[in-house]
Amino acid sequence: MSSPPVIHVPPTEDASALKSAIKRAARCAALVGVSPVLASFWLNAAVLGRGRALESRSQLLSLWPGLTGQYLRRAFLQQVLAKCHPSATVEFGTFFSQPGAILDENVYVGPRCSLGLVHLERDVLLASNVQIPSGGKTHYFDDPSKPIRDQGGERKMVTIGAGAWIGTGAIILAGVGKGTIVAAGSVVTKPLPDNVIVAGVPAKVIRNRFEPTETSASDA
Repeated sequence: MSSPPVIHVPPTEDASALKSAIKRAARCAALVGVSPVLASFWLNAAVLGRGRALESRSQLLSLWPGLTGQYLRRAFLQQVLAKCHPSATVEFGTFFSQPGAILDENVYVGPRCSLGLVHLERDVLLASNVQIPSGGKTHYFDDPSKPIRDQGGERKMVTIGAGAWIGTGAIILAGVGKGTIVAAGSVVTKPLPDNVIVAGVPAKVIRNRFEPTETSASDA
């Protein structure tokens, strides 16, 4: 039986001067287009706080599809997050809950992600449906005399290291090292080192990314 066809995707090429100019113009247009949402955000933030204002407005903008939605979301997030680099891409259905979030250069956030207090370093890739709340203790639950909702909690910055790739549906409760790959559906509960491949619930290290596998060794 023949193997299924494989489609190879070439590496991203540097943009031409003309393409860069068009992107700059599109970013300016997006900022103008999103200005009513920004105005309502600042008014709402003065009354309810920036966190609640961010969540509602980012949910609204998450519903705008396609390339236009990418530009509108970026224009909004650049004004309200701690940092959102102009090259970051945030896809349809993704929303943020914490204004302290940071998106560095060339970050890609896939569709339908939910992000709290997170730092996505340079070249991080998030697949679809990734959830990164603000650490693993957003709700305390040690007091049996109180409902969990009344016990408070803590928010902690979760850092995803440069060049890491987080697979579809993963839940990240602790930091991920640079260049590390988290398999789809994994739950990260403890900090992960650099350049490893992890999988499982809870996620465990399978191997170093750059160790030769048995297949590659036999092919040599």
